[in-house]
Parts: sequence; structure tokens; C-alpha cells
Amino acid sequence: MDKRTLLAVVLSIAVVFAYQTYFAPKPVQKPAAPTQQAAPAAAQPAQPAAPAAAEKATAPTAVQTLQTGRMVAATGTASEKDVVVDTPLYRAVFTTRGAALKSFQLKQYKTALANEDDLVDIFYRLIGKGKPKPAAPSQVELVHVSPGMPRPLAVSFPDSTLNVPLDGVYEVKGSDLDLTQGKDQKTLTFTQTYPGELRIDKIFTFDPAKYSFAMEVRVHNLTNAPLSQNGSLAWYQYVDPKAPVDSYGHDGPVSYIGKEIDRPEVAKLEADKLQGPDVSWGAFESKYFIAALIPQNPSLTSFRTSKDAANLVSVSLKGPQSVVPPGQAGLFSYHLYLGPKDYSLLKGQNIGLENAIDFGDWLKWLAMPLLVVLQFLNGYVGNYGIAIILLTVLIKLIFWPLGNKSYKSMKEMQKLQPLMLALREKYKDDKTRLSQESMALYKTHKVNPLGGCLPMIVQIPVFFGLYKALLYAIELRHSPFFWWIQDLSAKDPYYITPIIMGATMFIQQKMTPTGADPMQAKIMLFMPIIFTFMFLNFPSGLVIYWLFNNIISIGQQVYINRQPS
Repeated sequence: MDKRTLLAVVLSIAVVFAYQTYFAPKPVQKPAAPTQQAAPAAAQPAQPAAPAAAEKATAPTAVQTLQTGRMVAATGTASEKDVVVDTPLYRAVFTTRGAALKSFQLKQYKTALANEDDLVDIFYRLIGKGKPKPAAPSQVELVHVSPGMPRPLAVSFPDSTLNVPLDGVYEVKGSDLDLTQGKDQKTLTFTQTYPGELRIDKIFTFDPAKYSFAMEVRVHNLTNAPLSQNGSLAWYQYVDPKAPVDSYGHDGPVSYIGKEIDRPEVAKLEADKLQGPDVSWGAFESKYFIAALIPQNPSLTSFRTSKDAANLVSVSLKGPQSVVPPGQAGLFSYHLYLGPKDYSLLKGQNIGLENAIDFGDWLKWLAMPLLVVLQFLNGYVGNYGIAIILLTVLIKLIFWPLGNKSYKSMKEMQKLQPLMLALREKYKDDKTRLSQESMALYKTHKVNPLGGCLPMIVQIPVFFGLYKALLYAIELRHSPFFWWIQDLSAKDPYYITPIIMGATMFIQQKMTPTGADPMQAKIMLFMPIIFTFMFLNFPSGLVIYWLFNNIISIGQQVYINRQPS
């Protein structure tokens, strides 16, 4: 392996990861119980914006005031109340004011690990000092708005020929829904009536086995004239501009329009932006969770994003214009997915929602198959850490013939070291002639100087693909391995595995011929140190992969070195 090739291999990895590891802003834990996993709005504003101000700056608004021949007052004079929908997967709280969503908690996901400080507690007890136990982590919450702000799943009718306020109190048919027992679907219906004008029904249909549910908005025309309407469904989310930012994730709007993903940064979000048509879905996402709005007619739907002065972000779907004849009802249908970015669940929606997982445009073709294999292996062993080790073995078996050829090439290179030293001494003042004679020597002995680099070069794409899979796959979030490693998607809290990984790289370097070039020898010596520092903040699952890859490679190299020439 010559100096230039070695430098290329080292820099190809170091340059890519150095920025993320040492210069990019690192994820910072909030002092309170973190909820940034679900949304970027764990903290609430000190002084919430008034409803009128928030609605004026947010498009579409929760209350529409369109021109009409007569003003109609809302009939919602009853007091506001909550309606709870309880399923095995989530607990949703709706409010009758606006028939909107007040809370949506995912039962199977926590904001943090309950035992992440156990080893620290043991240390404090050993030295005779007490340490207060942290508060128990709460369930992930997807709804984050302040009092007075519009709530998610608000419905409006822009450009309507008949104007009514929609923030009144709806009547609800039935009471709380308990879907924790049984498999039957259940519906929840909210109704608001304007006598002689129109009646609005918001009908939600829940399946206890799914994070997705259906929503229908029926507009009944109670007048004697045609009613022109186009429905708009909005998700609102307050974003604290002072909240710590996870440099590896994205908290904000995301959409899939024209088969392309769009992820605008909240800080650069326009006051009002309309996109479309051909909107497959629009959503508000965090690193591991998503609240997605899915239209019935993508080709006739537009997607609107906005942010107001109170940092209230709105994402909404605007449907096509429709005419409702007198005495009849217009129907606006939506599908909603509020839950984890689980690839299989998102794929099951059949509208490209799996593209919300940020695997990258190119690396997803490697990351997705690797994730599928990991899931398959985990189904048998029940531990993603062991599944990663088995995947490592599988990858090494696939590249075993190439590895054997590479190690044989390095073995032959080692035999040529005396001859190379003689050439360097003979042509030390003529670099061009030295290069020519060196290549002639390689050709005579049928040795490829690049052969020793091939295993590392071939594994770099696999490394990048697995890096993306481990970083963004929710299956690995809070997934334990053994002992101190309780989250394979997070770094090793005590840096034990990166240090051991660096030691295995050092052993590999001692076993690998470095050539007669002193500079090359120095670079090879520093490679384990460079890689160890790069891996300190990588997901522990990725470190485990590289560690066991090194161990198997050492065994393979020992086997080849013991074979007769």
C-alpha cells in the first residue's frame, strides 16, 4: 500500500466524519424531562401569543372570517370539555373547542431511558455520597402548543362562499373511547350546527392496532343556494427558538411532493409558502417521530407551511374547490399517521411515507437492506447488539475471498521490502526513476500495491449505510445490548468500546507491512488514534460493528500469514 493510497483512504473517512464529530453542534440534553424526541417544543413560551395574533400570522387560520351576505354567530355556547381516546398504542385527548387535538402520547416510547444513570448511582453509593434519582421519563408527546394558540387537526374553509367561525365548541356524540380491549374500530363524531346555514361533522375512525386513523369532514349545506367550499386541515406546533438543537436530526415541516422530499429548516422557514399539487403527504417531524397528514386526492392538493412571530409553525393540506348543492353534504377525507418512524409501519401506508426517515438519497439503498437484515436477525436473537455482530460476520463472509486476496497481496509486499529499500537507496535523488523501478518490481513479482487497501475501500459504503441505519432507525432507539450499553443509537457513555476498537486497529497496523517509507509508517501509527477519536461520539452500535469487524479481520490475517507461500 503506497503513501498516496493510504492518505486517500484515511482522508475519505476522516473528512466526512470530522465535521459531525468535532465541529457540528452536538445534541444537548435539556434540563427538564426531554421531549425533543417527539417535537422540538419541549419548552413553552414565557408569554403565549394571543389567539388573534397567532391565527393572523398562521396560514391557514383556525378561524376564518370570509365575506358573506349575512353574519352567522357560532352556536357553540357550551363549556369546553375533553374527550379521551385510549388505545394500546397511544392516548389521544381531543377538545370540543374546534374539535381539535389537545394531546397525543405514545405509550410504547419514553422520552429517556429509565435506568440510564444506574452505573453513576452505584459509583456515588460506593464513595458514600447520595445522588438524587432523576424523575421517571414520561411518554413521548406529539402535541406542543401554548394556551391561546390554535391546536392540531384544526379545519378551515378558505375561499368559502359561506363564512362561519370554526373555533366554537362542538357537540360530541358519545363519550371517551376505550380501545384497549378488543380489535373493533370505533368512531368519534364532533358536530357544530349553524341553523339555516350549515352543519359541520368531524368524524374520526380509530383502529386499536394502528398509529394511523381516518378523518372525515362533512359540510352539510342547509341553505337554498349552492355552497362553494374547499377544506384545509392543519397541524400546529410551537417551536422554541432557544431550545437545544440535535445536529443529527430535523425538527420541523417535511413533505413528499412530486416524489421528492422537502425538509426546510424552521429558522429559515418563510412566513407563508404554498407548494403543490401532487402532494403525497405533509407532516411535522422530529428525528424519530412524525405527525403526517395524508390527503385523499394528492393530485388536487396543495401543501402550505408558515411560521408566525410567536414561533408557531403550521403545516396544512389545502384541497380542491368543490360545490355543495342545497340540502346535500360535501365530503373532505384525510388519513393521519401519528407515531414512530418505523420503516415497516411507514411503508405500509403505501404513499411513500417511509421516505421521512432520513437515510439520504444515495445511502438509503444500502441503509434500508441493512436495516431489514438487522430486523430479521433480531427476530431470532432478540437483541440488536447481537444482531449487529451477526451482521458483521455475514458481511465478512461475503467479502472473505476478497479479504484473502488482499492479505496475500500484503504478505507478498512484505517479502519485497528488502528490494524496495535497495531501490530507495539507489535512486534516492531521482524520484521519477524510483517510481518507474518500483512499478517494474511489482510487475515482475505480480504484486498489486493497492491490494491491501481493497477491503477497507469496499467496506466504506457499507460503513456509511450502517451509520445511517443506526443513526435514524427507531428500532435501535433505546435498544440495549449488555451492561453499560443501554442505547445502541447513542454513543458509549464510558467510551469503552471505542478504546477497545482503537486497540484492535493498532494490532492490525502492527500486523500489516508499512513499507520502507518512514512517512507512511507514521501515518499508519496514527490511524488507530484518529479512528478512536472519531468513533467516540458515534452510535455504540456502529462502534460494535467496526470492533468485531477488526477482530474477525485480525483472525483472517493470522490465518493467511500462517499459510505456506
